[in-house]
Amino acid sequence: MMQIHLSRSPGERRVALLRDGALHAYRLERPARPDGVGDILRGRVSAVMPTLAGAFVALPDGESGFLPESDCEGRKLPSEGTILTLRVTRAGQGGKGKRLSAKTPQIEGEALIARGPDAALRWAAAYPEARIIADDAAEVARLRGVLGAGRVLLQGNAFDDALEDEVARLASPEWDLPGGGRLIFSPLPALTAVDVDSGGADPREVNRLAIPEFARQLRLRDLAGPILLDLAGLSVKQRAALEPDLRAACGHDGLTQLLGLGPLGLFELRRARIHPPLHETLSERALATGLALLRQAARESAAAPGRRLALHATGPVLAALDAMPEALEEFTALAGHPILLRAGPTPEITDA
Repeated sequence: MMQIHLSRSPGERRVALLRDGALHAYRLERPARPDGVGDILRGRVSAVMPTLAGAFVALPDGESGFLPESDCEGRKLPSEGTILTLRVTRAGQGGKGKRLSAKTPQIEGEALIARGPDAALRWAAAYPEARIIADDAAEVARLRGVLGAGRVLLQGNAFDDALEDEVARLASPEWDLPGGGRLIFSPLPALTAVDVDSGGADPREVNRLAIPEFARQLRLRDLAGPILLDLAGLSVKQRAALEPDLRAACGHDGLTQLLGLGPLGLFELRRARIHPPLHETLSERALATGLALLRQAARESAAAPGRRLALHATGPVLAALDAMPEALEEFTALAGHPILLRAGPTPEITDA
């Protein structure tokens, strides 16, 4: 059974997809900064690049996107200056702009025509039997307006303690396995390397546990592009014998392709890039810290209505929050009064 859990806090929307109570997929979204996947917008072709089999397009948000020849009607690139209706098929990530498709109805309009669905709506469409549990009345009203009242429930705490703990652990590049082993994730601009560390345990048992967890972590962290997996110990022949297990574990994803075992004894995989990976979303450490503090403050305010709070943090954290006024406004709407921002060496929430 699938369930979608949505927890809203100032500036952030956290969405967890659970299969039979276990975390199956996860997205951290910042509504003020949507990744744009699924957006329908108008763009102007700024440069045609036959050598790249595509064209660069100037987008309404001031960014540049890439339109592949394969995503043009008739595989024919438009001429420079052409204005098109486009659909965003991949978010900008890793320093690269958004990927676009012109295979969409050409609608007259200006700039952004329609926003793409967020994670809760995408998963609700993919799993029509799944119920949605959300802890924010505005989110419940929004989702019920699209999905109907029967599928969406309002619950005071959409993430229980166990789910909160598991989601928090995704911020770490390491993931502990039962029995002492661990997975170590090393995302690089060109690829992601994943190492299985046995921690002194039997590598055969560690690898047995690591393979399904590795496939799950790819989904949870939204890792994409070329991926190398280095299993713990074992000869090349012994590793090759584990390929069917790895293929079966990755087969449920739909985005992951196992290419095989390379000459260095590393499994080579490729996963489609669509949404930004979690580590990239969390790479703005100052903003991540500030929004986590706002989440804590919102909980404390809800537990003690009328209590006026102050958020203490370093200059970069305060500057990051100032640069996202929507999050501060959301806190004010929830608490009934603004939170006081104070400079300090230690991030904390106190009484104002």
